[in-house]
Amino acid sequence: MKRIINIADVDLQPRPPGFAATGDAAQRFDARMGRVSMQLGAEKLGYNITAVPPGMRAFPLHNHRVNEEMFFILEGEGEIRVGSERHPVRQGDIIACPPGGPESAHQIINTGSVEMRYLAVSSKLSPEICEYPDSNKYGILGEFGPDAEGKPQMVRIVMRQGDTTDYWEGE
Repeated sequence: MKRIINIADVDLQPRPPGFAATGDAAQRFDARMGRVSMQLGAEKLGYNITAVPPGMRAFPLHNHRVNEEMFFILEGEGEIRVGSERHPVRQGDIIACPPGGPESAHQIINTGSVEMRYLAVSSKLSPEICEYPDSNKYGILGEFGPDAEGKPQMVRIVMRQGDTTDYWEGE
């Protein structure tokens, strides 16, 4: 397996229908992504190239309780929200997003006039718990190796805080 790929050769794709922003969110969230780690045989790190149009962001403000992320701005400019703070970012900036609570929540916003591209790198520990402070939600994501056909298997649950079922209900 080839372990090298040039950024120019990464095919950026729209999000699959189940992950595309809908409703009002479609006015603020948009991105094309090129998954790189699987192409290179990476096992413990996930990486992709993300391209965000002007005025948009790829993901809601969120924090990871398990995984760490790093972003390297390849092109464009914008800002990153970290907790309650905002910081300008531009080509060449490296951003560390260690795991933690809402104070470590982060979101990259393209405030420039051209498409922003960045390399996203993340540890791949599973299961993962993410929190979304702006909408009072949390998500649980579990990835379980490929199935017999080589397709990734995963469980994804997103709920609002307080919308849980009693542990003993139905037992």
